[in-house]
Amino acid sequence: MALQYTEKEREYIHLAQEFGDRFLNPEFVKKCDQAGDCPKESFVPAMKLGLHMLEIPKEYGGAGLSFEDSALVFEKLAEYDAGYALTLITSFVALRCVMLAGTKQQAQKLADILKPGRFAAFTMSEADAGSDAGSVKATARRQGDEYILNGNKAFATNGGIADVYIGIFRTSNNGNRGLSAFMIDRNTPGIWVGKHEDKMGLRLSNTVPLGFKDVHVPAQNLLGQEGRGINIALSSLNLSRAYVSTLTVGIMQRALNEAGKYANERMQFGQAIGQFESVQNMLANMATAVETSRLLVNNTMKMMDRNQSVRMEGAMTKLYVTDVAQKVTSDAVQILGGYGYTKAYPVEKLMRDVKGFQILEGTNEIQRMTIAREVQKHYQD
Repeated sequence: MALQYTEKEREYIHLAQEFGDRFLNPEFVKKCDQAGDCPKESFVPAMKLGLHMLEIPKEYGGAGLSFEDSALVFEKLAEYDAGYALTLITSFVALRCVMLAGTKQQAQKLADILKPGRFAAFTMSEADAGSDAGSVKATARRQGDEYILNGNKAFATNGGIADVYIGIFRTSNNGNRGLSAFMIDRNTPGIWVGKHEDKMGLRLSNTVPLGFKDVHVPAQNLLGQEGRGINIALSSLNLSRAYVSTLTVGIMQRALNEAGKYANERMQFGQAIGQFESVQNMLANMATAVETSRLLVNNTMKMMDRNQSVRMEGAMTKLYVTDVAQKVTSDAVQILGGYGYTKAYPVEKLMRDVKGFQILEGTNEIQRMTIAREVQKHYQD
């Protein structure tokens, strides 16, 4: 292991492992994956442990862990199931977004809702507005001391189970600068929650379309000022990209574990397949990818703990980690051969799950654009 953990960090990892062994056993995860859904009540034990509030400051009722330490917990949880871990992360990313952009009162209000064991969701994407945030069409029109929301959202993670939405809506026609962010009570009349998407992977993570028809939201639920929605969204993405990378490392570690164990047990031509050079090469490359990715994620988390900008570094981390993970999980399937291609072993699921992370929180093509722009700035006169 390239990272040297403190005794406290080892305790956090052990806590996550104990939780996973008890509540995320292979039979449960496989059943949920096949059903394409995870029962809401299955998150109750995680909520009781406060896993949805790990890096939220104690003043808001959270555990007050650093980004670096909370990442260790979620990496380990992702070894059991990344979709389950993503559900928990989504809630505290939403709360962190309010802490950064809203008032202390707004943050406390959301924290009080989440603490007992409820969920939050962040929603910006639309059918015609994914990578291009400037194409958002859902509107928020000011009327007295309220805003009236209209429009549709797509691919809202946690959207079907959340009690609160942090939504990005258009308050003017001024491109990206015309977007604003709101905290929205799920029970507000006029909100429609669509059917859970039948996804390729990350099937334990709830994903739905949302509709808003003349939804009245108090003006005090505006986060920050009008026109600051894109900044809030980018802050949220910087945070969530780092955690997506963390979950991806967990998936890769699980793939390596499964492939390494199988390579020692599977006999062919009178010896374990792990004795063949071709398999050894794959295992060596997989292990190297896991360690380099873990180090990259750890550095990004440390930067966030120091309140440093990770606009480029977060994009680099998400791009590199999710891309190499596709290779790692593919090689795991290859090592298991025909069995790897079946659902008898979990490696095919790991490969499906990783693909989602190359798309979520900004596609990797967008990450390359972000990185290139930052590099070009460096060389401008």
